[in-house]
Amino acid sequence: MLKDEMMVLVDENDQPVGREEKMKTHELGLLHRAFSVCIFRGQGDDMEFLLQRRQDDKYHCGGLWTNTCCSHPRADEAVLDAGSRRLAEEMGFSVQLEDVGTFIYKAAFTNGLIEHELDHVLLGTTEKETFNYNSEEVAEVKWLNVKNLFDDLEKNPNHYTPWFLPALEIAWKAVLA
Repeated sequence: MLKDEMMVLVDENDQPVGREEKMKTHELGLLHRAFSVCIFRGQGDDMEFLLQRRQDDKYHCGGLWTNTCCSHPRADEAVLDAGSRRLAEEMGFSVQLEDVGTFIYKAAFTNGLIEHELDHVLLGTTEKETFNYNSEEVAEVKWLNVKNLFDDLEKNPNHYTPWFLPALEIAWKAVLA
């Protein structure tokens, strides 16, 4: 994590209202722009979702399962460009992404940091089997049947990041449309 990385602060309509340093943004719980990339493969009942488990030493939510990748766009960087950049950096591959919706959430963590994001859900597909992921960011990856994933999210919500379920629900609705 770059300590001097700047977050794009936004209002509830995703209009920029300023910029702030990453850690200060999370210490103060300021609303900022983010994205969650959701990658699927297959069709019908066999459709699977590509999950990653965050490295244990992440500044929050270390060791938890989440969507394929997520981050924050840089100042003056389009959300889709940021999603493509980060997917390549974290997971080692590229696909065409589509912005399929947004949601706002706020979550406080035991380390005193607060995520308060307007999160763009970016949808893509691939048939890849293996991944050259960045082991500084990602502990492991796996494909999981979507029905089984929703079942596990209901049974074990504490195994997943707080933004994952709303991102998955938006992505899944777009897949089914």
